[in-house]
Formats: sequence, structure tokens, C-alpha cells
Amino acid sequence: MGSKNVTKETLVQESGESNRCVIFPNTNVSMVAKTLERKDHDWVVQTTVPSDLVVQIGDSSFHLHKYFEFQLPMVSRSGYLNRLAFDRSNGGRDTILKIPIDNLPGGAKIFELVVKFCYGWEVDITSASVAPLYCAAHFLEMNDDLEQGNLISKSEAFLSFSIFSSWKDTFRILKSCEPLSSLPKELQILKRCSESIALKACTDLKDFSSGVDGPHYFHASSKKVEKSKLDEEVDHWWFEDVSLLRIDHFIEVIQSIKGKGMKSKLVGSCIAHWTTKWLSRVSFIEVDRLSPKNMTYQLQRVTTECLIRVLPTEENSVTCNFLLHLLKAGLAMHISSDLLETLERRIASMLEQCRVLDLLLKNFGDNDNVHDVGIVNRVVEVYASLDKIDRRPKILAVGRLVDGYLTLVAREENLKVKSFQSLVEALPKDARFCDDNLYRATDLYLKAHPGLTEKERTSLCRFLEYHRLSQETREHVIKNNRLPLKIVIRFILLVQVTMTRSMTSMGSNYQRTKTQAFVRANNRSLGKGWMNSQKEIRKMTKDVEAMKSQLNDLQLCKLKLQRQLKRCIV
Repeated sequence: MGSKNVTKETLVQESGESNRCVIFPNTNVSMVAKTLERKDHDWVVQTTVPSDLVVQIGDSSFHLHKYFEFQLPMVSRSGYLNRLAFDRSNGGRDTILKIPIDNLPGGAKIFELVVKFCYGWEVDITSASVAPLYCAAHFLEMNDDLEQGNLISKSEAFLSFSIFSSWKDTFRILKSCEPLSSLPKELQILKRCSESIALKACTDLKDFSSGVDGPHYFHASSKKVEKSKLDEEVDHWWFEDVSLLRIDHFIEVIQSIKGKGMKSKLVGSCIAHWTTKWLSRVSFIEVDRLSPKNMTYQLQRVTTECLIRVLPTEENSVTCNFLLHLLKAGLAMHISSDLLETLERRIASMLEQCRVLDLLLKNFGDNDNVHDVGIVNRVVEVYASLDKIDRRPKILAVGRLVDGYLTLVAREENLKVKSFQSLVEALPKDARFCDDNLYRATDLYLKAHPGLTEKERTSLCRFLEYHRLSQETREHVIKNNRLPLKIVIRFILLVQVTMTRSMTSMGSNYQRTKTQAFVRANNRSLGKGWMNSQKEIRKMTKDVEAMKSQLNDLQLCKLKLQRQLKRCIV
């Protein structure tokens, strides 16, 4: 077929050269028509016979013939042109007939190939032109009912060969289909290309070593590679080519790959790879300025919704970080609320297995915080609202995750108090066994934002509770001059109260212990002198009085601190 022999060697072309083919009709037209020449926007068949048919394709005019050497070169092979020619003809051969065609697949460039075919010249086609030519042949109704070996069957043969024999040509065909409206889908070109890609992507390494033009390291002359590295390359070798597809073609390929039973994690990784490249080209700052009716805005919105719908549903098939990026895009594009809710719940259900780095999502604006804390807050709130039975051990893991995230973003200059505080309060109190990590994150925030007002610092620290901190952290709180005075005084009072209770308890236990020891001593030996007993009693009394004095001092200190606290509040 064509100008090259179709062999294994010519199909495996590392240079990326496309396969080519030469086709011509089974019945030749007289070769009196020498060439098809172009003059500006006019295409003229060079012959002694004047043109009596002008086909207008966009801005280009093709001066052709209804009759040529007792033949019908155009209308005999095209049912579409045949019908229009005879419907619009007045019956005279000398009348010039004009036929405008505004929506021919491939436009004037492809119609030039159609003209050459109809006039009996050889037509050189490649994988980049065969799909538009095949669609144009269908549009013009150039089937075998009119003439055996017509353009539909000729282009179909090379199209099928290119799709299933060459990996690179399959992608060239898909690329050529992008401007062709709905015909490639109706004619099953997209489905056939997608099935071919899926089949090759899902095939084991041994099936590619035979010479099909997959990745270069599949060639028989390739050197041996370490197994783990080779497995990774085999899994991902097709990602880059697939990532160049337009969204509708990409979705077709993903659906076909799913149908072939590929591992869901690989499917998810491929979607993430495509999305990453797409997001790198999208400016959400510009998108925010566009009207919802703008075509670019609508395209980005449809793209986002398609990506969410095509995601594999299996657990761990996609990462939490990737889904957060997709959620951010969805919020920017104002996608369907149902899709947003589904995506948020899916991310929320993954938080229990996440790491802090999984939550890092950068903002795009110069004046924004470095990382998008708001979107993390949104997901954490969804998690807190989920109805889970016996979630205590798991929610503690989410609490540690959020505290770790807060510690990481606390140093960011543009992080607002409200954003920090909202994330702190997004989880219930039982999400933390101890608030030490949360206190550490808050202290880092205060250190990085020294310009906060007393009111802001007090609001930020209102979650701090004495009984939820370790002894070491309590001591740090009392000495921390970054904390609002109200919080420090409250903690000092609580320390004093705790000490008072402790000492009162110790005094009571001490007195009871001494009395019991005294009684036991008397029971064991009544022969000891009265003076010894009196000494014990005096010692006990002295110890008790000393403890009472200390308690009184503590009470006075407490009253003094309370007065100071009232003055601070006023």
C-alpha cells in the first residue's frame, strides 16, 4: 500500500516520520487535464476544455468540469455534488454552475485532494490528512455505490491501517480530527483511535518488543534495564502522548482504557498528568475576570467537570493533593454544586490517611497567602460533618494533620487571623487528645505576625485551655510575652489554684498520716514517756500551722491577681 512497503521495519520509525500512502480511482479520467494550479484563491484545472463548474470552499474557488472528455469527473463520484449539480442545472452544458460549500471537513486543502482523485491523479495522503479526507468523502457521499473503489473505501483502508499499526500515527489522526466538528465521532474515528491506544497501553512489555512503534526502549536492540525501573517506565510510557490530547479525545481514551481493565491507580495517574499540564496553561486570575458566557470560561468549566466525572472511583486511585487542585479549579469555574459536593466528600474521606504535604495547595495571586488555607478549611469542615460511627481514633489523626498543617502555614505573612482561627475551629475539641501542637502553631503565628492587636491576639488564643496542655506547655504559656495578658493571667491563676488544691490535699494527708502513726506508736508501746508524745504533738501542730500560713499567702496572691485581671478587662 502506498509509496512504501508496509513492513515491520518501516513502521518502527524513531524519527517520528508519518506513514504515507498514494491512492487513485480504479477508473482513470483522460490525462488531457494536466495539473491543478492555484492562482491566489482560485484553483484551476489546466485543460483546453473551459470550466463549467465552480465549487466555492470558503474563500477558495475551484474551477472544474461537470463534463470532461465525455465523462463526469466530479459529479459521477460524489452523490452530494451530483444531486446539487442536476438540481441547479438549467439543462445547458454551456452554463457555468456555482456550488458553495461552507462546512466541508478539512476545507480547501482537503478538497484539493478530492479534486485530484476525481480527475484521476495520484493522491498522496498521510496520517495527518487521512481522517479529514475520509470525513470529506463521507460528506460528499463518495461511496462504492457510485463507483467501485471510490474515495470512502480508499481512504478507509489507509485510515484503518494507520490507526492499528502505528502508535504515533494514531495520535496524528486524533490531532487532525480536532477541527472537524462531530463527523469523526459519528464515523467512529475517535472510538477506533481510542481503542487502539487503550489496547497498546494495556499490553504487556513483551508484546511491544516485536517492533510496534511504542517507546524506544521496547526495541529489540535496547539494553537491559533494572526491573523496578523498567516496570515504572512500562506503566507510564504512554502518559506524555495522551496528555497532548484535547479534553474530549482524552476522555474517549480514558474510557477505553478503563474498559480494557487497566489498574485504577494508573488511570488516576494518567488523569492527574493530563490535568497538571492543563492547569499549567490556565490562569485562574484571568478566568475570574471573564464573563460566565465567555467561550474560554465555558470551555474551562466543561473541562473541569469532565475530569471529575471520569475519575476512577476506587480507593487510593488518585491522591488527595491532586483532588484538592481539581476542587480549586472547580470552585474557580463555578461548576455544578453536585460535583463539588461529591469531590469535597471524597477528599474529606481521605484525610485520615493524608500527610501534611498532601494539603499544600498554592494560591495564584500576588497578594494572596502562599497556600490556599480556605480550601483546606472547607474540606475539614466537610469531614467534621460526616456521620461516622466510632471515629475517635481516626479523628485524632485528622486533628494531628490539621495542627501540623497550621504549624507549616503559620509563618506566612498574608495569612489572616480569621483564616487561621476558622481552621482551628473546623474540628470539634475531641479531635485533639492534647492541644500542645495547636499551641505551638499559634505561637508561631503570633511570632510571625507581631503587629496583631490585643483584641486579635485574645481572639486567636481563646481556644487555649489549661487542662488540655501538658505541664511543660503550661510553663511556656506563663513565660510567653507574645500571648495576650488576659490569657497569661488566667493561666497563672489556674496554676496557683492547682497548687493550692495540691497543698491542701498534702496537708490533710500529712496530718492524717501523723495522727495514725502516733496512735499506732501508742498502741505498740505505752511504756514510752509522756514527754516524747508531747514532742510529737507539738511538731505536728507546728507543721500544720506552717501549711496554713502558706495557704493564706496563696489566697492573698490569688486576690491580688484577680484585682489585676479586673483592671485589664476594664
